[in-house]
Amino acid sequence: MHLPAWRFGKPYESLERDTLVHFLTGEPVAEVSQVGVAIVGRDLQKAAQARRALLAIDPEEIVERLQTAGNLYANGTVTAGDTKQSPDDFVKQQSATTGLPESLCRANMQKNMFVLSNMDRILDALSRGLDTKVLWSGYGTEHRGVTVSYQAQSPVLGLVLPSNSPGVHTLWLPVIALGVGLVMKPGSQEPWTPYRMAAAMVEAGIPAEAIGLYPGATDVGAGVLAGCRRSMIFGSAKTVEQYRGNPGVQVHGPGFSKIILGDDCVDDWAAHLDMMCESVAINSGRGCINASAIYASRHTKEIAAALAERLGPIEVKLPDDPDAKLAAFTIPGAAKAIWGQIEGGLKAPGVTHATGRYGDRFVEGERCGWLRPTVVHCATPEPEIAKAEYMFPFVSVVECPQERMLDAIGPTLVCSAITSDATFRTQLVECTHIDRLNFGAIPTTKLDWLQPHEGNIIDFLYRSRALQMPAAAG
Repeated sequence: MHLPAWRFGKPYESLERDTLVHFLTGEPVAEVSQVGVAIVGRDLQKAAQARRALLAIDPEEIVERLQTAGNLYANGTVTAGDTKQSPDDFVKQQSATTGLPESLCRANMQKNMFVLSNMDRILDALSRGLDTKVLWSGYGTEHRGVTVSYQAQSPVLGLVLPSNSPGVHTLWLPVIALGVGLVMKPGSQEPWTPYRMAAAMVEAGIPAEAIGLYPGATDVGAGVLAGCRRSMIFGSAKTVEQYRGNPGVQVHGPGFSKIILGDDCVDDWAAHLDMMCESVAINSGRGCINASAIYASRHTKEIAAALAERLGPIEVKLPDDPDAKLAAFTIPGAAKAIWGQIEGGLKAPGVTHATGRYGDRFVEGERCGWLRPTVVHCATPEPEIAKAEYMFPFVSVVECPQERMLDAIGPTLVCSAITSDATFRTQLVECTHIDRLNFGAIPTTKLDWLQPHEGNIIDFLYRSRALQMPAAAG
């Protein structure tokens, strides 16, 4: 199977190709054409055509076509590259190169389909009821009868996509419905979702010239970021720091999501064990919304032991096993290196390995490695491991007085706070380093797509500005 580059609607086969292989067997799965950064720069000179192609279609029609695309993506056979690809083909290919169990690949397909199928409702929520025709014309009248103007900041959104979890693609799916084209550098091990999604969109009637796919080396990603006035990148804490303060780049890095048990509810911690396990382990713990720490002022050793009893026995299974819950680390040596970091962290004073009694956490394969769920207990928030996040089910249960929690937790993408204390709730609402806040026993991994996740994409792509016109005569 060959996946060519997609130069705003024109397939491009390169002599230089990257071969994707099965993480267990080493068998070739696909060849992916590789482009150079010069091609990206040349094509981006025509980026305005991508937006013009979308604006030529009524925005409501665009939404209907995206809903059709969602059904094609999840249930249809589409042409991906030079091959007809069924949903089962897609799942097996994605699993083969990413190490994600096939059951989790299917679950992520359903997430993506949900967003596309509910695009009308999601746009209504993101735009606060604004008629999207305003984004097409640049101005219009809102429900108060006031003239408003929204100016697109870029004709395309550049995307440097990851290979860790297919679920992150939900973040860019509304872009086409906002009248903005897509320029994507796919993840090296997970080109499957952007290619299949692009194929489904084009077959549903989205203009092919509104979408670009540019697989290649890291300099291609840098070229996308440099050439697009608005871009989105997924990466490590180092990546986040590199682009901090750049208004043209929206960075999605580690989430450091957390669960907080307030003093008024912590004695009932056992009632929330299911929620805690789901937050830590669902989707093999690969998401930035998986909980990496649980904070409580007491009962922390019991919480850690109960989590370890639930999660510790989970074993590595083959990817086609319907009960498989753990993804492989497909880069040789990656799992071993991560486990070495964790072993170093376990030596710190006040740190206890709660899952140690349930067998080795590091499982080495011939071509890959796995890390089994790991629970550690920290007597204080000070150890470095209490602040760590890893791409597998890993959680630190941290003992901390309630009055210190909000200072101790640090940057937090999702916080699920179980408390009815009105004063503490107010402090949580006002805490500026919590991005998404859940009150009650809501898993950190449960998202409401009618609310913005990590910022409103419309505010990123459009600038609201003043526009005045003389009143109509008579």
